Amino acid sequence: MTKKALIAGWGELPRIWAEKAQAVGEDFIVIKIAEEITAEFSDLDCAEYTVKLTQLGEILEILKKEKIEEAIWLGKIQKAHLFDDFNPDQKLQQLLAQLADLNDDTILMALALEFINSGVKLLPQTYLLEDQLAEAGVLAGEIKTELKRDLIFAFETAHNLGRFDIGQTALVKDGAVMALEAIEGTDQAIKRAAKYGGPGVVMAKCSKQGQDIRFDLPTVGLKTLANLIENKAAALMIEAGNTFILNKEEFCRRAAADGIVIAAAEYKEGELILPWQK
Repeated sequence: MTKKALIAGWGELPRIWAEKAQAVGEDFIVIKIAEEITAEFSDLDCAEYTVKLTQLGEILEILKKEKIEEAIWLGKIQKAHLFDDFNPDQKLQQLLAQLADLNDDTILMALALEFINSGVKLLPQTYLLEDQLAEAGVLAGEIKTELKRDLIFAFETAHNLGRFDIGQTALVKDGAVMALEAIEGTDQAIKRAAKYGGPGVVMAKCSKQGQDIRFDLPTVGLKTLANLIENKAAALMIEAGNTFILNKEEFCRRAAADGIVIAAAEYKEGELILPWQK
């Protein structure tokens, strides 16, 4: 096996991957992004580094020193850091100065190229995590006829939103958009939708067309669900095969107990297959 590096952002996904990697005997290190640390790795058999988001040069030096051949990026990196007293090192400053814009894909593809030019292959985020992906179908609750229109509308809106590289999440009610996710992230978008739409909002989250699965696959977990419950949402539709559901069984059990429908649609050869068509 080649030696790997886990670039760990915010959330549970990096820890889940690290546990699986150790279980199958992977040789790996963890590089934690200081601004996003939520997981602990000290009990695992791996070297750990903590690096600020601004220190691209140091990250590349660590990869070289540790003779890393493959890396995986997992966990959220909040884009808002770019606009909050952001002081990049020379390497990152040079990279950002060459970009046409600061959209997610533009930044991530440039960073990916830096890794590749340093001799490090980027793995798909699904590596060792296929069991965390959503399956197509109705995963919790019962979809009533009156809910179907908003589920379709929310999902198609979220899918189209990705074309502009803005966000992954749309929230709707009664055929009207309540909120679209931008730089503030999913949780704040949910709260904004509930502020204007009240109870019964429907959320959808999906990848963009031509999604590069090496980074930024949609993810939902218990924190997202708790936010939906608190704001009395009606349903969540995600994209099967392209969305991580963390703590899947508990997630669906809690959703069902609180009356929130969880469903997963999928695109096959460009055609949208709805969960009630399974």
